[in-house]
Amino acid sequence: MTRSDTGRAEAFSDAVIAIVITLLVLELTPPETEPGELLAGLLGQWPTYLAYAASYIYLAVIWLNHKSAFSRIRQMDIGLQWANLGILATLALLPWPTAVIIDTAKTGNVADERVAVALYAIVGALLCLSWLVFFSHLARHPELTEEEVEDSYFARERPRALAGVVLYLAAGTAGVLVHPLVASVIFVILPVFYGLTSHGVEHRPGFLRGL
Repeated sequence: MTRSDTGRAEAFSDAVIAIVITLLVLELTPPETEPGELLAGLLGQWPTYLAYAASYIYLAVIWLNHKSAFSRIRQMDIGLQWANLGILATLALLPWPTAVIIDTAKTGNVADERVAVALYAIVGALLCLSWLVFFSHLARHPELTEEEVEDSYFARERPRALAGVVLYLAAGTAGVLVHPLVASVIFVILPVFYGLTSHGVEHRPGFLRGL
């Protein structure tokens, strides 16, 4: 079976994440205002900032989790290569629902905003699902990991990914049935949790260990 080291996969992944983060910034545009109303216009764009923050934090957390995972991987097979490409394919979609949320927020149409947060939730859930596939492959092939890594390590990571699928879909449902702002707040909170546990649940900060 053909195996390879992780160098090229890590370099390619870092490049893709960097490009996607750059694309997010392009959605931050100055408001169209009359002279003397710039401050009000900037403050009125707060949904834009919230959408950008949610997506940027999410991508930053993906990079942290990716770095943490690859620090434990010794070599890659074709299945893991495809699983990694699946993560990159879904994260590359993130600027799209972010842009949709930003555009609909400018119109103030609540019905469109509900659709926008539902779309974002679906993409977020797909991204978590791609991590589930990635972790599952490593759990089935512990020979790909570094010798000091426990064989059960990536199997224990799968519930985090599965929880993300459920929680993003729940956030989207809340955004549709309750209010889009509820979903937007959850979109910011979820990546924070995954950032705090990017080195595994057992390595989360002390103030979270009792949760």
